[in-house]
Amino acid sequence: MFLHLGGDIVVLKKDIIAILDARTKNSAITREFIEISKDEGFIQPISNQDKEKSFVITSKEIYVSPISCTTLKKRSDNILENTDEE
Repeated sequence: MFLHLGGDIVVLKKDIIAILDARTKNSAITREFIEISKDEGFIQPISNQDKEKSFVITSKEIYVSPISCTTLKKRSDNILENTDEE
């Protein structure tokens, strides 16, 4: 199944490794990880920097999403519920 991250970006749920709240970049280790990822070209912004709410880490890229972790989790759970009903 797919998960919509905002804008025109949709990723396979099986490719998602982690979804982090954007506030975690206040942590030194997370900030370092994001900076290195940016330098290596793995960061894919979906929205303006002032609207970032979460980082979605996939097996290939890291997306900066304007959608909160809570909303992404709810979307993910709804996909599972809809699949179970079929």
